[in-house]
Amino acid sequence: MSGFLALLDDIAALMDDVAVMTKVATKKTAGILGDDLAVGAEKASSFRASRELPVIWAITKGSFINKLIILPFVFLLSTFLPQSIVPILLIGGVYLSFEGVEKIIHTFFHKENHIVDFNEIQTDEELLKIEKSKIKSAIITDFILSLEIIMIALGTVSNFGLFIQIAVVSLVAIVATIGVYGIVALMVRIDDVGFRLIAISENKKGFFKSAFYNTGNGLVWVLPKLIKLIAIIGTIAMLLVGGGMFVHNIPQVHEFFHKIPILVTELIMGLLVGFIAFVLWKAGMAIKSVLLKKN
Repeated sequence: MSGFLALLDDIAALMDDVAVMTKVATKKTAGILGDDLAVGAEKASSFRASRELPVIWAITKGSFINKLIILPFVFLLSTFLPQSIVPILLIGGVYLSFEGVEKIIHTFFHKENHIVDFNEIQTDEELLKIEKSKIKSAIITDFILSLEIIMIALGTVSNFGLFIQIAVVSLVAIVATIGVYGIVALMVRIDDVGFRLIAISENKKGFFKSAFYNTGNGLVWVLPKLIKLIAIIGTIAMLLVGGGMFVHNIPQVHEFFHKIPILVTELIMGLLVGFIAFVLWKAGMAIKSVLLKKN
């Protein structure tokens, strides 16, 4: 009996360690979670109202699958091939920086093609094609951000046993997915709440009529402004995370910019890496086009 009680005590102590370290790991990943939220909201916005929640659910499922792939992959790498982790993070940094720069270039130089009005799409086939494209892009971006979140979480428990590492990192991954996309779902449905309050105001009188109507009208008004703000924040977040992977994983880069505030350094590196990647991508597309014409 005493042995069983001792076992229970050990389990309780172990779970307490998991809870404490999960809290610590979540705090350390808070910055990336904020970036993930901004990017996720930007990726999931601008759909038809009836399609917003299904799209967010599709991205959420993709995010869970990403983490199911990343978790065992990261544990295996950290055990058997730890030197490969930094190059993988840098590749992710290149992709995020490229996406951020591409979005900026399209915003300023291709405005007529930048915004897709889903309400003007006539066929379900067109709608489905664009949705699939945006969902795929969102899931790829989520994969890179999830990798960064999991790596940071793993770093906070690297001195603990394997069980605590797996438990803490898995909990952080689950909380990150549910938290980020749960908030995204609430954000994109703000206008529904607004319309509901406006409808309720029709059955009210005096102060309550005015209060319900004004609040509802304010929520409907703020959503498009919020989406535009999210788009800007999401783009900056991609550049910061992408550039940050170079700043924090290449000592020479960190040393070169050591007198500049870290956020400015990350943004500069994100823009620089993204611009180089964009130029190389454009050059590759041009070469491919020439080769296809010759054939």
